[in-house]
Amino acid sequence: MNNNRDIIARLREHIPSFECTPGCHDCCGPVTTSSEEMSNLPVKTDAEHDAALENFTCVHLGPNGCEVYDDRPLICRLFGTTPNMACPNSCRPKNMVDPDIEDQVHYYIANTRQVLV
Repeated sequence: MNNNRDIIARLREHIPSFECTPGCHDCCGPVTTSSEEMSNLPVKTDAEHDAALENFTCVHLGPNGCEVYDDRPLICRLFGTTPNMACPNSCRPKNMVDPDIEDQVHYYIANTRQVLV
């Protein structure tokens, strides 16, 4: 039986990456993630969380972009890889994510305890 960490690792392997528009952070708003994914992210203070929410950004968005890019949550990885979560700048991978993988990501999100990043 797969545990959540195995599921996350498997799904990450199947989500394609792509080049973003430099300086664009349109997908870097507040998101939720599972406690397993959250455990890989640096702990932020309540003040940092409050400031990010006030600006409607992610607490891990720094002046040069995502500070946790390699460990970013599944929902962040999915953005721009599917027509259902299209990049507003039309950036996309050569091959979009398989719809079955997208469904599995959404199923995982819907069936795990989510916390605000």
